[in-house]
Order: sequence, then structure tokens, then C-alpha cells
Amino acid sequence: MAIPDFQTVMLPFLQVVADGAEHTLRDVVEQLADYFKLTEEERKELLPSGSQFTFSNRVGWARTYMSKAGLLESSRRGFFRITERGHSVLGQAPSAVNIRFLEQFPEFIEFRTKPREIGQIPPVDEPDNLQTPGEQLESAYQKLRDDLATELLSTIRDCSPAFFERLVIDVLVKMGYGGSRKEAGRAIGRSGDEGIDGIINEDRLGLDVIYIQAKRWQGTIGRPEIQKFAGALQGHRANKGIFITTSTFTREAEDYIGKINSKIVLIGGELLTQLMIDHNVGVTPVMSYETKKIDSDYFIDE
Repeated sequence: MAIPDFQTVMLPFLQVVADGAEHTLRDVVEQLADYFKLTEEERKELLPSGSQFTFSNRVGWARTYMSKAGLLESSRRGFFRITERGHSVLGQAPSAVNIRFLEQFPEFIEFRTKPREIGQIPPVDEPDNLQTPGEQLESAYQKLRDDLATELLSTIRDCSPAFFERLVIDVLVKMGYGGSRKEAGRAIGRSGDEGIDGIINEDRLGLDVIYIQAKRWQGTIGRPEIQKFAGALQGHRANKGIFITTSTFTREAEDYIGKINSKIVLIGGELLTQLMIDHNVGVTPVMSYETKKIDSDYFIDE
């Protein structure tokens, strides 16, 4: 099954801790993963940022919301248990425990309506919103990043071929290839024959070299173009190459590079813009936010 949203998690969460014993979040996450019959892949699925497991994040938010409603309480550092109110809720045999259900408790209403400190993530505004606040933040970030990538690609396609070659140099150098910017600049754009646009060191010591094809392209690049590039590599007795373009590659082109001895990496327009954003090439940071979570292990008494 799909990973349940954090509101769906609430009632099973409360049932897991109904024994009145102390529990840790890690323990409850494991029990709920078994309850929902999550696969190993689903248990290890990460948020888009890669900072935390998605299911653990949702269980954590379920605990936060139910704690604010008085259904759970901290028993000691790193541990929590169900409250009398929590037992009372289970005694009502509700079909679900969610934000709408929790709104009957004054403490929860106060939590959701009190002024927030600057930089503090607000609670979910709409009861029917199934994303946790953290997921909402990540979704907004991804939307901004996707919009920036689209704008970048449009701008790159309007640049001259010479500028595109310089852009490729900047990206590769920022990724750690080619040694210095000056060394990489001397290497690229000098050949221009037999399907090779440039040569760049794989590392700062120049222990190996990578041959580059850098082309602004309007249509999809097919297998024939990649075959020409592979042939050019063989003509130079080279084993490694990067084909960078503003366009995309056909399935046949992608399949072809897996069947030859030469190691060729295909970088289309979408991946190129992501690399530019990751390495701050052609973009500049506007603002930065750092979110944190409780380190549960720190608060466990020895």
C-alpha cells in the first residue's frame, strides 16, 4: 500500500500506545510500519530533501498534533505515553482521529491559532490538507526549483554556442573536474573535429581525461549522434566522454551507451539546469531556511 498520510496515522498511533506504557517514537514507527504492512522500500523512502524517512516524519507529526490536543504526554526525556483524554478518545471508538477531530479540544485550537514566532513552521492550515508542514515546505521549495530550472533552460537556449561552451566549463569545474577554471578553459573548444568539442581533466592531477561534446540542440538527440561521439572517442583511444545538450535524448540513445565499452554520460537540458542550481552556476541564493527536529536519542536517560 502507499505510505499513509499523517492524519491517517493518528488513530492507529493512539491504539499502539493504548497499553499505557512508555514508548519512544522509534518504537512506534516500527509498530506502525508493521500495522500498515509497509514494504522495506516504503519504510526507507526519503522526503524530497533526503533529510528524513517519509513515514518517520509523518508519524512524528502525528505525535506532535495529538500531544498538542492532550492525547499524549511526555513521561520523561525521550519517552511519551497516552493520557486519560487519549484513553477517553479510544473509548468513543472513533472511525478516525484527524485535525477536524482534534479541533474539539481547546488546547489544540490555541496551538493552531496562537501567533507564531518568526521562522517557526506553522501548523497545517486546512484540516483536509494531508501533507505535514514539513512536506508543504518541501513541495513549495521543489516548485520554486522547478520554475527556476525552466527559466534557466529557456535562457541557455538563447545564448550563443560560445557562451554555452563556457557555461559547460563552469559547471564541470564546480563539480570538481578539470582542475582550475583557467586549465579547463584552455582545454575545451580547441579540438572541434571528429565529434569532440573539448577535453577536460577528470581530476586536478590529470590522471585521466574526459572528452566533451557540448551542443545546444532543438530536437531530441538520437542514437546516431551518440554513435558518432562514441566513434570519436575510439579514434582518440579514450574511454570516457560527456555529451551535454540543452535538449533530450531518445530511449535508443540511452540504451546504446549501456551496450558499449566506452563510459559515456548523457546530460540533457533538465539535468544540466539541476546541476547549475546545485552548484550555483548562473544562479544566486536569495534566502535560506534551516529546519530542525528533536534529537530523541539525546533526551533518553541512561
